[in-house]
Amino acid sequence: MDFDCIVIGGGHSGIEASLAVSRLGFKTLLVTQNPDMIGALSCNPAIGGLSKGNIVREVDALGGEMARLIDATMIQYRVLNRSRGPAVQSPRAQADKHAYRAAARSVLEKQKNLTIFMDTVIDLITDGGVHASVAGVVTCRGHRITARTVILAAGTFMEGKIFIGEYDAPQGRLGEEAAIGLGASLKRLGFPMGRLKTGTPARIAGDTINFSEMEKQDGDEMFPFSYDYDVVKRPSEFINSIEQSPCWITFTNEKTHEIIRANISRSPLYGGKITGTGARYCPSIEDKVVRFPQRERHHIFIEPEGLSTNEMYLNGASSSLPEDVQYDFIHSICGLEEAIIVRPGYAVEYDYIDPLDLYPSLESKRLGGFFSAGQTNGSSGYEEAAAQGLIAGINAAMKMLNHAPLILGRAEAYIGVLVDDLTTLGTKEPYRMFTSRAEHRLMLRHDTADTRLTPKGRDAGLVDDSRWERFLEKAKALDEITELLAKRKHNAVDDVNAGSFAASAGYPAELVERALLDIKYAGYIEKEKRFAAKAAKMDAIKLDPNMDYASIGGLSAEAREKLISVKPLNVGQAARIPGVRQGDIAVLIILMNRK
Repeated sequence: MDFDCIVIGGGHSGIEASLAVSRLGFKTLLVTQNPDMIGALSCNPAIGGLSKGNIVREVDALGGEMARLIDATMIQYRVLNRSRGPAVQSPRAQADKHAYRAAARSVLEKQKNLTIFMDTVIDLITDGGVHASVAGVVTCRGHRITARTVILAAGTFMEGKIFIGEYDAPQGRLGEEAAIGLGASLKRLGFPMGRLKTGTPARIAGDTINFSEMEKQDGDEMFPFSYDYDVVKRPSEFINSIEQSPCWITFTNEKTHEIIRANISRSPLYGGKITGTGARYCPSIEDKVVRFPQRERHHIFIEPEGLSTNEMYLNGASSSLPEDVQYDFIHSICGLEEAIIVRPGYAVEYDYIDPLDLYPSLESKRLGGFFSAGQTNGSSGYEEAAAQGLIAGINAAMKMLNHAPLILGRAEAYIGVLVDDLTTLGTKEPYRMFTSRAEHRLMLRHDTADTRLTPKGRDAGLVDDSRWERFLEKAKALDEITELLAKRKHNAVDDVNAGSFAASAGYPAELVERALLDIKYAGYIEKEKRFAAKAAKMDAIKLDPNMDYASIGGLSAEAREKLISVKPLNVGQAARIPGVRQGDIAVLIILMNRK
């Protein structure tokens, strides 16, 4: 074999996958169409957000890289939902997108066992046996590169096509060629494929914006995403300023909506050119105007793309309307009357694999050793992609070590919810993580990710000795703080000021705050733990993924069809499949008890 593992794609999923496999000691090749675009923030210049910030911290706790990358390149930091409960609070940071990309490439180039290669994968090499396994890849320049495992992380590039009004082109991002051929090859191999659509707004020149007409949005005190350190560290090689950059808020108006409605027939989305399903929870501006006609205005967030560029991102104004229409509706927005468009908004349509074709390890059910991660699995978002890339990378390594895969439970991590939703429920539209998708979200606070997942990262081999010692010291301090707080009168716990207590006891304020939250919500957390324990009992009843459900009497016809399709690994997963009823689960439990 030329390599132990080949990773296809240099986006956020490919970064985490290639780093995980190489850090676990395997010779890894990252194949990307353009090394200069590794880690590109294709859409919004930000990392984190509601539930997404939790995912970033979970990736970090497991030994991934995304948190360190955003810590090194953030230009504004905020905690969202501060006025609401801790279960739905989450950090978000604006990134200097050029610095982020440079930092990502730097980490990959310095990583032992990892090689970057510029080419485009167009086909897979398989062994052709009864239980087929992947054996490598074929590139457009004719290279046949062999490997024991392959991880697909192609993002929006697999058979990608962009749309701007009447214009379309085979591209995965504006100005970048699509990966043509691989989607057709996967179909030939029997993979169930579909088409999805996403989009991005125009970028405008910052010096042509009238900010005096807008609401200013400053950042909060910076706090690191990574558990590696206590304060944000921004190396001067990537960020040359210690100041935070403001964002701004403006709104569309009736004139904006009139322009869009008058030209809706020129939209490729409404004109029939786009066949892929778009994101329900991240609609284009034309979609908002059509779907919510009663709304008089919509938020537009003006976000800086970085410190070394004048470009600004129009969050909330994603569009694939013709460029002349984009000019008109943007100029109708308060503060943007004189705005110069640097890059137009566009939609992109691409191939994805039905994630029901994957095990929770993210390994293919039909091709051994072949893993898929990120938007290729039907998800959206940098954070969701990074999480899947990390899981796929860890499990590719576990497969080569003949170890059991790492599969996180829904009560253990948002990553567990993400992967379980995709591989158990599937998706017909771009999947986006929300706090509401996690039934145990009070147990999944962003400040507890290290406690939940660092031991698992240690077991996997991605948490080194220094981080492990830091984790143990922190765990000890939390125990001491909790013990001190428990000695106070119960009715005084809510009145404890974290800052003053920390100063008097000599502990960091954030650890005191975390301990206070654990005490305050202890009753709710214990209740969630009991529910999670019941679910864990169901998950502990293992099922053979190759079980012959057609021969099992007592199952409903719908359940039989769904079980054959999903191939659940345990009874708990089977119970979460739509169409599988309690009676069907009882049949499976009885059957497994007999065995």
